[in-house]
Amino acid sequence: MTRIKLQVPDKVIYETVITVRITDINYGNHLGNDALVSILHEARMQWLASMNYSELNFAGTSLIMCDLAIEYKNEGFYKDELVIKISIGEVSSVGFEIYYHIFNQHNKEIAKAKTGMVCFNYEIKKMTAVPDFFLQQINLKNN
Repeated sequence: MTRIKLQVPDKVIYETVITVRITDINYGNHLGNDALVSILHEARMQWLASMNYSELNFAGTSLIMCDLAIEYKNEGFYKDELVIKISIGEVSSVGFEIYYHIFNQHNKEIAKAKTGMVCFNYEIKKMTAVPDFFLQQINLKNN
């Protein structure tokens, strides 16, 4: 069986810590895969908020997640302090990749993840260009 192998970019642009809640624990007594997706969403929202953005107000457009990949490495447990490091991968004219590297408080790698995000205008129901202002903020454009 071929497994997903994610190559997280070296340049970390944001880091946050999120505590595993009891509601994040599954019947195997560890962090559930569905809960990890929610934790990634929270980390993404915190990163966007740090730049005064949200998924609905992203430098004049909105964001929609178009794909998700997760490479699980180790279990997470109740009350673990998950350190989530965010990096940006490939950027296209209408979207970009967000990578998440997740460790627990003992620096044990828990998972790697990637979300593909596209810029979207809900009023006209069409994809839009990645805002130049955002690219400048994350140092991906020289203007």
